[in-house]
Amino acid sequence: MKSLPQVVILGFPNVGKSTLFNRLLGRKVSLIHTLPGMTRDAVSALGELDGKKFILTDTGGMFDASEGSLAGAISERAWEAARNADVILLVLDGKRELSPAEEELHVSLRKLGKPLLVVLNKIDSEVGEGGLGDWYNRLKADPLLAVSAEHKRNLDDLEWTLAGHLSGPAPEKEALRALRVAIIGRTNVGKSSLINRLCGENRLIVSRAPGTTRDTIDTFVVRNKKLFCLVDTAGIRRLSRTRDKREKASIVRAKRDIGRADVLCQVLDAGEFPTRQDMTIARLAAASGKPLLLALNKWDLIPSGESPRVIETSVSRGMSFVSYAPLLFVSALTGKGVVKILDQAEVVYERSSRRVETPRLNEFLAWINATHPPLTRTKRRLKIRYMTQKGIRPPTFILFAHTPAALLPASERFFLQALRERFDLRGTPLRLILRKS
Repeated sequence: MKSLPQVVILGFPNVGKSTLFNRLLGRKVSLIHTLPGMTRDAVSALGELDGKKFILTDTGGMFDASEGSLAGAISERAWEAARNADVILLVLDGKRELSPAEEELHVSLRKLGKPLLVVLNKIDSEVGEGGLGDWYNRLKADPLLAVSAEHKRNLDDLEWTLAGHLSGPAPEKEALRALRVAIIGRTNVGKSSLINRLCGENRLIVSRAPGTTRDTIDTFVVRNKKLFCLVDTAGIRRLSRTRDKREKASIVRAKRDIGRADVLCQVLDAGEFPTRQDMTIARLAAASGKPLLLALNKWDLIPSGESPRVIETSVSRGMSFVSYAPLLFVSALTGKGVVKILDQAEVVYERSSRRVETPRLNEFLAWINATHPPLTRTKRRLKIRYMTQKGIRPPTFILFAHTPAALLPASERFFLQALRERFDLRGTPLRLILRKS
């Protein structure tokens, strides 16, 4: 990805950077909200114009000191992206006057010596274009592109100009598919810190204030020649307890992005687990059918005499419905055990993609019927005559019985646990479908 041209969108809050980002990509990637400050971390995605591929980055924007403690970190991320860019798009709000801070930003960006396109957004009509004389006078040397990202006005001019600054298509190489690992969990458990530790650098903003991450951030890392896409999601908590509309939008997005992942890694806080919200998020993970890892972060804070087996038992009891998920003891602060997340993610994804031959399944079924006959909810014996696998991710099995009655929960748990142990399916949820033979 580093060999592709880097195009970075910069500007102050609420000028339409994320809307323009989504338009240039032709799909919705960045969250958009009428309130300023929705995007905080830099969001990147693969784009293509005129057959030329590039990496487009939507930054969190530039802030002044009045914004608060995160302002400096957000602005520094934006500047870091600008320094690494091949082309910079400076987005301004054409419905208001150019501010002194924006004029100063424009001068600073020109000093970087990179191609700089000034995009005057929110120009919805020809009448609006007629009053741009002052903009041309104050921003003299750069091309000024008047567009409306929301209404797609003059976007073709911007795309044509941008494509002219991009290098031609590189020779085709064998496409690498990144394994998407979504880092999920409640607020302030250290999700962004874990990703920074895996990357070996501070790519994501970390703060003690809950709700720092608002948008879904994709970060690519390579381990043992395998490409991983780490998806940093917003901390999930009850919407009724969230007053900030921007945070509510990010929580909804985080829940939806669970479905886009190949593997889920739920982060727990070693100092307090499992909480009610941990269990709620684990239920979302189980319902998604995705392979799951549980990462117990801040392990460095646990007294050295504490037994991992005791803690493992505690987690298993509190979250028995995801007892199939491996529990990893990690520390984002020290780096202990963190790389196991990538190694185990690859293992559980392979298991969720595994197919078991029908003869082997029916040998297993014969053993079950002989040693632990399944029972229905009315505690009658269920005669299962045949078993076959229907699908993968998650592995789904069809049981043909004389009467397709629901299994007794305890009987179903034993059946699934035995199935996992027999065919090495730990880390992935399993699905059973009962049908009449």
